[in-house]
Amino acid sequence: MGSAPSADFFQPLRADDPAVVGGYRLAAVLGSGGMGKVYLSYTPGGRPIALKVIRPEFGEDPEFRRRFQQEVRAAERVQGLYTAPVIDSDTEGAQPWLATAYVPGPSLAHAVARHGALPVRSVLLLTVGVAEALHVIHGAGIVHRDLKPANVLLASDGPRVIDFGIARAADSTALTSTGVSVGTPAFMAPEQASAGAVTPATDVFALGQIAAFTAIGASVFGDGPSHAVLYRIVHEDPDLSALPEQLRPVVTRCLSRDPGDRPTLTEIIELCNAASEVPLRQGEDWLPRDVAGSLTERLRLPAPMPVPAATPTPAPAPAPAPAPAPAPAPAPGAPGYTPTEVAAAAPTQTAPAPGVVPPGSRTPPPYAPPSYPPPSYPQPSYAPGYSTPPAFHTQAFVPGPSGPPRPKRTGLIVIGAVAAAVVGLVVLGSLLPDGSDKGGDKASGASQKRPDPQPVSYQGIEVPQNHQMMFADNPPRPAEEPTGAGVLYGHADLFYYRDTLFGDEKFGTANGKLVLLNNSEKGSLETCRAVTRFTEKIGLDQLTDGSQVCVLSKAGHITLATFRGRSGVKEETRFITVDLTVWRNAGAAAKD
Repeated sequence: MGSAPSADFFQPLRADDPAVVGGYRLAAVLGSGGMGKVYLSYTPGGRPIALKVIRPEFGEDPEFRRRFQQEVRAAERVQGLYTAPVIDSDTEGAQPWLATAYVPGPSLAHAVARHGALPVRSVLLLTVGVAEALHVIHGAGIVHRDLKPANVLLASDGPRVIDFGIARAADSTALTSTGVSVGTPAFMAPEQASAGAVTPATDVFALGQIAAFTAIGASVFGDGPSHAVLYRIVHEDPDLSALPEQLRPVVTRCLSRDPGDRPTLTEIIELCNAASEVPLRQGEDWLPRDVAGSLTERLRLPAPMPVPAATPTPAPAPAPAPAPAPAPAPAPGAPGYTPTEVAAAAPTQTAPAPGVVPPGSRTPPPYAPPSYPPPSYPQPSYAPGYSTPPAFHTQAFVPGPSGPPRPKRTGLIVIGAVAAAVVGLVVLGSLLPDGSDKGGDKASGASQKRPDPQPVSYQGIEVPQNHQMMFADNPPRPAEEPTGAGVLYGHADLFYYRDTLFGDEKFGTANGKLVLLNNSEKGSLETCRAVTRFTEKIGLDQLTDGSQVCVLSKAGHITLATFRGRSGVKEETRFITVDLTVWRNAGAAAKD
C-alpha cells in the first residue's frame, strides 16, 4: 500500500513560489504534478479556491497553449454535482493558470494510502458518483484521459472529479514527446497505452480500475516500472482475486479489453444499484468514520500570505524662512518674565508640505494597503532569458576627420557603369538557350523547384463517430470538437460524422476539400495535386474497403486516406478505421 503521506497537506509557500497569481493572493501549496503546481487561494469574497499554475515549459509550447485554451473553454461548461467547477482562468498570460472551487476533502489516493481499502457501500457510492460526473463531462464533449485516484476528491456529500480534459492539452506537444510524463500508466486503458483512439469508453476502463483500487487498496495490474504496467494492461488480465463478490459484475465489464464491450455510464449506475442491499443515497455517512474525520482537518484553512506594505516616502521639507531677530528677553525677575517666553515668541511657520509631520503633532499610523491587490494584467512575454524588455542598441555617429572636399568623378562613374552593363549582357546572352539544347530549360527549372516533403504513414487509426483529426498532429489522434460546435462545423482536417437520429454517416473535412479516387486512379501525391472533383463530405455508403480519398487541408497538408471499414456493434461505440499517408506542407496554404 505504500507509506502514508504527510498529514501536513497545507504546505507553506517556498521562496520560488509566487505571492500573487492573476490578482489572487496565495495561501499555501496543495500539491504538484506533471503539468504544474496547485495553490490554495481565496476570491475577494473569501471563498477558497484551488489555483493550478501550469509549468513554464508547457506555457512556452504554442500547441499546448492552443489546446489548453480549448480545454478550459470546454471545462467551463461542466456544471455537475460531482465535479469541481472552473472559477477563473488565464490561458494567454506569461504562465497559464486555472482556478476551480476548493473541495475540503482528501484525494482517493490519499485516503486509501492512509486508511486502506474502503467498505463495499462506500465503493458503490463512489462509483455511481464518478459515473454521474463522467456523464456531465462527456456531455460537454470532453474525455477525461487521466482519471485516477489522485483526481477524485472525497467530500462530505460524495466524490468530486477534477482535472477533466486538461491532460489532452499536453498530448503530442513538444514537451511530452521528449519524455515528460503527464498521464498515470497504472490507470490507462489498453487503447490509451497502445496509442489508439481515446473515447469516452477509455474513462469507463479507468473507472473500473478506480472501483477495484478502492475496494482492494492496490492496483489490479500491479506495481513496478511504467513499461511493465502498460504491458500487463495491454496483454494480461487484471488480478481480481481480492475483489468483493458484489463488485465483480461492474468491475469486470468496465475492464473489458475491447472498448465496445464496456458498459455505458447508465449501465454502470444500474449495476451498482443491483449490487447494493439498500438503495444508494449519497449523504454524510457515505464514508467510514476515520476517513470522514480527516475532512474537518481541511476546513481549518490557512490565511493568505501578507503582502509587505510599502512605507510612504515623505516629501522633502521646505527650506525654513529666515527668522527675525528675537527681542531681548527680560532679565530674570523683571516684569513679564516666564520660563516659556522664548517658545511663546517662536516665529510663525509656513504650512507643512504633504507627508511632513509638523513639530508637536501626533505621528499618523503607517498606510496599510487593501487586503487584496487589484487583478494583475498579463505581462508581455520576451525572448527566453529576458526578465525585462531587451535594451535597444543604437550606434552613435562619429564624424570623420575634416579635410578638403574630394573632387567629383562623375564621368569615370558613368563610363564604369556602361562597361559593366555591356559585360552583363554578354554573360546573360551566353546563358540563354539557343534552341539546340531543348533539355537545358527543364533542367534549370528543376534545380530551382522545392523538393516534395517525405510522406509519413499511419496505419489502422480508429476514428469514433463524431470525432475529428488534425494532420499537423504527429500522430493524428481522433478527438471531439473542443469548441462544442460539432465536427461538421468545426475546424477538422478529417472527421467521421454519424447522425444518431437518421443514421446518416459522413466522411469529410471542415478545413479544406477532398476527392474520392476511382479505381483507375493510383493514390499518390501527384494524383492528389491533379484531381479537381472537389467536395467536402462523402457518404459512407460510397466507400468500400480500400477506397482512397485525397484530402487537401487549408493549412497546406495533403493526405491520402484509405478506408478500411467500420466496426462497433453498440450505438455509442461505432467507429471507422483508416490508413493515412500525410505530406505535410506539400501545398500552398489557403488565405482566409
